[in-house]
Amino acid sequence: MTPEASLMVRVADALAASGVAYLLAGSFSSNFYGIPRSTKDADFVVELRGGVGRDFMDRLGADFEVDPQLSFETNTGTYRQLLQHTSSPFKVELFLLSNDPHDQARFQRRVAVQAYGRQIWLPTAEDVIVMKLRWARSRDQEDVRAVIGVQGENLDWPYVEGWCERHGTRALLEQIRRTVPKL
Repeated sequence: MTPEASLMVRVADALAASGVAYLLAGSFSSNFYGIPRSTKDADFVVELRGGVGRDFMDRLGADFEVDPQLSFETNTGTYRQLLQHTSSPFKVELFLLSNDPHDQARFQRRVAVQAYGRQIWLPTAEDVIVMKLRWARSRDQEDVRAVIGVQGENLDWPYVEGWCERHGTRALLEQIRRTVPKL
């Protein structure tokens, strides 16, 4: 397990032990369904009331610091809490579950998978694609291409296409689909 994965697992374990419902998003989720790439952060969507709880931080350990400022993320209209590992460049972003319809749907559809020697909650492959298309950065588009290439016909295309229509990302989805190599 990479040092980054070990740190991500510590956060997932601390969330679970604190009774916080979560899903692991971002690169770790696209790595699970697609072609792994390196990352220096972990993104979690969490169902919290208020900010990061004391119990969670106690379980996580003193080598993580909480940024006291919440920031606003405009793609889904949610708030984000940043955690920094003090002895490495690794960061954790805790996105508060928002009222955004897709944010709610992907959280309800999350699946428990065996990864990194434990149960981890992930979005479905379809929801990884939908969310990565909303961000639409070049690395997100590459992640989408990788997930489609690996998952292929196992994907629920009407679900993906429906959300992409709602978000205005259908043309980007089709552009990426045309360039996916057969793996």
